[in-house]
Amino acid sequence: MGNNQFYELNPTIEDYVKQCKKTSHIDLDLYSQYEVKRGLRDLNGRGVLVGLTEISDVCSTKEVDGKLIPTEGSLFYRGYNVFDIVKNQKDSNHFGYEECVYLLLFGELPTPQQLNEFATLLATYRTLPTNFVRDIIMKAPSRDMMNTLARSVLTLYSYDENADDTSLPNVLRQCLQLISLFPQLSVYGYQAYNHYHEGQSLFIHLPREDYSTAENILHMLRPDSKFTPLEAKLLDIALILHMEHGGGNNSTFTTHLVSSSGTDTYSAIAAAIGSLKGPRHGGANIKVMGMFDDLKDNVKDWNDDEAIADYLTRLLHKQAFDRQGLIYGMGHAVYSLSDPRAVIFRSFVERLSEEKGRTDEFKLYSTVERLAPQIIAKERKIYKGVSPNVDFFSGFAYNMLDLPVELYTPIFAIARIAGWSAHRMDELIYNNKIMRPAYKYVGQHRDYPTKKKHD
Repeated sequence: MGNNQFYELNPTIEDYVKQCKKTSHIDLDLYSQYEVKRGLRDLNGRGVLVGLTEISDVCSTKEVDGKLIPTEGSLFYRGYNVFDIVKNQKDSNHFGYEECVYLLLFGELPTPQQLNEFATLLATYRTLPTNFVRDIIMKAPSRDMMNTLARSVLTLYSYDENADDTSLPNVLRQCLQLISLFPQLSVYGYQAYNHYHEGQSLFIHLPREDYSTAENILHMLRPDSKFTPLEAKLLDIALILHMEHGGGNNSTFTTHLVSSSGTDTYSAIAAAIGSLKGPRHGGANIKVMGMFDDLKDNVKDWNDDEAIADYLTRLLHKQAFDRQGLIYGMGHAVYSLSDPRAVIFRSFVERLSEEKGRTDEFKLYSTVERLAPQIIAKERKIYKGVSPNVDFFSGFAYNMLDLPVELYTPIFAIARIAGWSAHRMDELIYNNKIMRPAYKYVGQHRDYPTKKKHD
């Protein structure tokens, strides 16, 4: 039923919404009274402990004399510091993402032979079912690429003869196939949208077996399939930094939650995609780009610290951009003094800005990076440090790579499917209990009216 048909109703859909709002009147003080952890976080912002993991560790504090003190952030994959993982990636080697997929799934760094065999396995899985692109992706293309990605994942269920088999070998096979296919599903979905909705030429490049995930994304996306080694390297680093971030982030927790019901892999991953689609989770870098576009429109001299500081202050006062009172890309739910992903990514973004001749823009980002924490500290009470998060730089990086905005969040999904897969395997291996948190009923019990009372 189309939306217009709703408005023909009497009462209208708006009337029903008003009734919903009228019914929902829970006193916010009750949350404190019953010690409800809203957002599954305590008053200090720490997540409620709901599970154990050895997949990754997000560190932002250290204990001193029994107290937790904010410290420089660090991120570990299977015990290895991501700083060290990235530092040991050679410029000529674009298999960093594949190496980390192996690490997250199997717990150890692969030997050169194991990495080569694993990369070959992933390459063999980069084949969509016959006519899938024509019959599924090309028909009724969505304007939202995350919608397209979720729909494609759910449709793949129909092509799998063992779709509901939750044995570990079968689930691992399904996860590896999805890891391999996410780039195609995302890029082809964009190409279909760009052709049918934007009237642009249609390009469908088959993936190359000798290319890494990052290289194949650029190869399939660009009409001429050309890219520089630095471009591929930066995208590879972006995938590494986004692929896993502890079991408590919303989409990964969704994977655990849905997997605990015993459902199939396609349903669990589609649910995670739905979570990541939310602008509070996966779309933050798009907000950063919009904010900087607005800044450029309002501040003509990018070397004027005072004008930039005034704009940032107006952001906090809800007088600029989307008037939400936020400086996007600054701060993180867990990290305080620094987000290690932003620290790592920064140097690669700077190098690419030099290759692209956009160092003036990088300098503008650096100025905001320097001024924003000072201004936020002046305007608001800060209980922990505030610093740039990974989204602060990723949107600018993707823009320099000529990635369309429509693919920013799918790129996140292409990376995070590795973490989701590792956590799904963990949920099936270690846990055998459906998640069932509690909600306390705070309404009143009522007697159902008799027919006479209705009359």
